[in-house]
Amino acid sequence: MVDIANNSASQMNALVYHSEEVAEYYASLNYLTAAERSLFEKFLRKGMEILDLGVGGGRATPYLSSIANRYLGVDYSSAMIDACKKKFPELDFEVAAAEDLSKLGSGTFDALVMAFNAIDYVFPEACRLRAIREIHRVLKPGGLFIFSSHNARSVLVRPSWNPARLRKMAETIGSPDTHLFRAIHATLITGRIVVAWLQATGKTMTQAFKKLPRRTFWRGRGYLMDSAHGGLMTFFGTPSRIEHEFNRHGFRLLETLGDDYPLPSNLYVTDWYYYVFSKTEANVQK
Repeated sequence: MVDIANNSASQMNALVYHSEEVAEYYASLNYLTAAERSLFEKFLRKGMEILDLGVGGGRATPYLSSIANRYLGVDYSSAMIDACKKKFPELDFEVAAAEDLSKLGSGTFDALVMAFNAIDYVFPEACRLRAIREIHRVLKPGGLFIFSSHNARSVLVRPSWNPARLRKMAETIGSPDTHLFRAIHATLITGRIVVAWLQATGKTMTQAFKKLPRRTFWRGRGYLMDSAHGGLMTFFGTPSRIEHEFNRHGFRLLETLGDDYPLPSNLYVTDWYYYVFSKTEANVQK
């Protein structure tokens, strides 16, 4: 029964990512998060050979290909690869699953990037472990693995609002140097803070209802159904569990950043973390 459930969830994930509609969505994205840009600028050097695994629609392709001596984008979805080839006809892309990179030689790449939490959708667990071993194999000694992964303990949602937008709204009614502007601006800020806290409280309750009853939250690792794109079986892990897992497979942690960077990360607030590991030893699970 477990194998049947795993196969069903794996097929469901594959159907989502092989969809042309989903591929078009990812192909429309073209940005780096603040955490990605910080880590790329710190750890990736011009002239590296870079593998963009789970390339999706090529969101990080412009940056990575601009600094790489050799760039290769890989995804198990032919729809994603077709979208990338259309956007970047001058670059190389291949269809391959993360757990089977047999097309690629051992010790080939200086850095491997797996953005947008792509590793979390390599399912079931046996495929995830094979993928980690394959990533280790294709990296050169000391090669870097940069990826992001969902946090199993995130349940609290920070209230947020846009101060610049509130000021702009107030400026449409009164000049900034008037008492009217200051009164309207203060009223808008007060109202938005109240709304932001109410929204954050509602989202926190939803997160808590979803995660607290599940073993994944308490164990610090496991799988949960994510509502994205109609439902995806998704891996969640705390930073300590991620570090332990990759240490067992011949990697050493160099740095961690929260997706909420440059704000300070918090285990119960940060939705996902970005990791930088280096290949250090033979890929032997202890």
